[in-house]
Amino acid sequence: MYYVPDGTKRCGFYECTECQSRFLDIRVAPKLVCPYCGEEVDMEIGPDDDIPASSESAVLLEMLEGDDVEKYDTLLSLALTGGDYTWI
Repeated sequence: MYYVPDGTKRCGFYECTECQSRFLDIRVAPKLVCPYCGEEVDMEIGPDDDIPASSESAVLLEMLEGDDVEKYDTLLSLALTGGDYTWI
């Protein structure tokens, strides 16, 4: 699988409100930081630095379980490669 490890039984299907990217993630939460346009907060800052804000722009569209995980993963992988399924 491309987005989630083989054998994953439950994952979340997300869409970013900023870049409109869709992806699967093994973490299931109402919102996540987008892996494409978002940036994780760097907690190793100095005493004079401002604490950066985390932008959780990816919204959970659907929680997938069982065979749906593999189906969505294959469809998203095919969309990403332009339909070249020979690498799967």
